[in-house]
Amino acid sequence: MKEQRVKGWWFIKFALTLVGKKGIAELERASKDAIKAQDKTLRSFLTVSKDTVYGKEHHFEDILKAKDSEELFKRYRELVPINDYENLRPYIERHKNGEPDILFPGKPKMYATTSGTTKEPKWIPITERYYQEVYKTMNQLWFYTMIMNKPKTFYGKTLSIVGKAIEGAAPDGTVYGSISGISQRDIPSFMDVLHPAPADIFHIPDYKARYYAIMRMGIEQDITLIITANPSTLIEMQNNANEFYDEYVEDIEKGTLSRRLPIPDEIRAVLEKKIKPNPERAAELRALKEKYGTVLPKYYWPHMQVVNVWFCGNTNIFFEKIRDSFPETCVFHEMGYFATECRSGIVLKSNSPDTVIFGHKIFFEFVHESELESENPRVYRMDEVKKGERYCMIVTTSAGLYRYNMNDLVEITGFVNQFPTLKLIQKVNGTINITGEKLHERQFVEAVHAAEKDTGNRVAFFIGFADTSKVTYRFYYEFVNADITQEKAENFTRVLDEYLKKYNIEYETKRSSNRLKDPETARLVKESFEKFKATCIDKGYRDGQFKVNLLMQDEKRHAMFKELVL
Repeated sequence: MKEQRVKGWWFIKFALTLVGKKGIAELERASKDAIKAQDKTLRSFLTVSKDTVYGKEHHFEDILKAKDSEELFKRYRELVPINDYENLRPYIERHKNGEPDILFPGKPKMYATTSGTTKEPKWIPITERYYQEVYKTMNQLWFYTMIMNKPKTFYGKTLSIVGKAIEGAAPDGTVYGSISGISQRDIPSFMDVLHPAPADIFHIPDYKARYYAIMRMGIEQDITLIITANPSTLIEMQNNANEFYDEYVEDIEKGTLSRRLPIPDEIRAVLEKKIKPNPERAAELRALKEKYGTVLPKYYWPHMQVVNVWFCGNTNIFFEKIRDSFPETCVFHEMGYFATECRSGIVLKSNSPDTVIFGHKIFFEFVHESELESENPRVYRMDEVKKGERYCMIVTTSAGLYRYNMNDLVEITGFVNQFPTLKLIQKVNGTINITGEKLHERQFVEAVHAAEKDTGNRVAFFIGFADTSKVTYRFYYEFVNADITQEKAENFTRVLDEYLKKYNIEYETKRSSNRLKDPETARLVKESFEKFKATCIDKGYRDGQFKVNLLMQDEKRHAMFKELVL
């Protein structure tokens, strides 16, 4: 394929560079004095929200009377507790039912939904201020960092895989959906030309059909940038290409969209308006298959500049499987520490895992990993953390998340002036995350009990492990009835799996898209826990302090349970 340039590529580059340089300059100025930046940020949040329900309950006005930064941070820690979502849920529910001025003035612009620690999903409020200051501004700066590293990033088309912008509405009519979808929808109009397909494509319910449509539209183009959070998505996209490559080629040649897969008529009509016969590209693609057999992205997208994707934490397993499929000349740009609850900053350099956190947009606190089990842990400011140390991050945002525990273990990798850079290590406190599902131990336990009721098969002990090599979970059961067969045990897992889909919206999404494979089943010997505990104590664990999570990612302990299988 000859290198192609989208219409207006020069203006896209010019505009993003103009905005990006301004954002970099702002970051550079703010990062020279972390304390000043954090003081200004926190005072701004508290001033705006001091007359809200939460602000009055937690004495924001008194906190703001602090004469200096040290006193401000001290008062804030004393008067506002560290929160998780369940602490804030009652306030968010009031917003959802139409009440203004609860966590912040007025009502949210929208909600972003994600899985929580219970059956109920989290509804993360997004205020207009937060959206403008964090998502919109950071997106423009994020795009500029790609140009900094690869100037030709926006010469060709951009293939981005995002969620639905709007999925529904709260009781008061405020919409909820995917923040990634909203971000793509709201890119500057001059960048619309970059996308080979309209956003309707992300509303195709069937995942195989959705991947087909995305790849059929994308493989025809000269793609120079891919944006998707989890590299497991890239693996599934390539699997789709391997399965349907010949059909892509036929569709491209004729200007059609295959009827073999279930694409709703109204979406099909929108997509078909965007396509026309392209026999020249079809001939190129046929020649690639004849030459290589299995046709990889480096062959059909030879001018790829940037693949923007996570490669920290567990995602690195999938990243390593797909990285060699792309041209050697392209760079991998880490998506950065980016959660539904908080976009903490951006990655400035390609092929680097380091997110520089924006202390002038978010207020940050940290708890060292050695104190995570402490009832009264020391809380560190962002200027007090040390390179190479690991912490759990606590954030305060302009969207009503006050001292919110992100439940993520991060490692400080360095500094940009006085602003730390960091990378994600893993979830903490009973949450496992293989492909982005964030499955919590509590959800697993409740699903097991629900499966007991449905099947009539009781378990004396059970435990689950993440198997990242197989991209699945392996569940172990010691049934009360020792005569339970492997077939019945596997049926128990099927029922359990369905409950996990009900309890965790991200788990259901990853299972439906085949990014997370069918869970596996194993039966344990009688008194399995007692045998496991005895082995641990023999290895030096203290009897009085012995405890075990029921959902883990721990290969050493997993290996011990493999020895207890019938």
